[in-house]
Amino acid sequence: AGMLNRSLNLMDIVVGLSCYTNSRYGDQFGIFGHMAPCCSYKLLEKAMKSAEKLGYRMFPGPLYSSDIFYDEQDHNEALQKLGVLAVEMEGSTLYLNAARAGKNALCICTISDDPLTGRGLSSAERQTSFRKMIEIGLETA
Repeated sequence: AGMLNRSLNLMDIVVGLSCYTNSRYGDQFGIFGHMAPCCSYKLLEKAMKSAEKLGYRMFPGPLYSSDIFYDEQDHNEALQKLGVLAVEMEGSTLYLNAARAGKNALCICTISDDPLTGRGLSSAERQTSFRKMIEIGLETA
């Protein structure tokens, strides 16, 4: 995920309470306009306990799921004012699919880059250093 909240750092773990989106994915379910689908509280609670048990710090808050990888419109300042922690691409769709299927879902992300400064992890670091996020997910399951 790309960091938007200035109190975060590379490698911090964030979990999406909700996911704002620019996607029209919800149209197929008869939900027109922008929305912010939410996570499963049951999974969120378990994940927070799992992170604590493993000795990892995890930051819960809203995420922004964007359909556009390189967005020429800069929404970062507006998203920061809404308290959005990070930008990613799948959380909103994950939450909508889970809601439609009557299932639980939770989007756990590791901060891999800072779109505001251009700092980020290398490809090798991305492939090998997201262990904590994965451990939290496995402990939660």
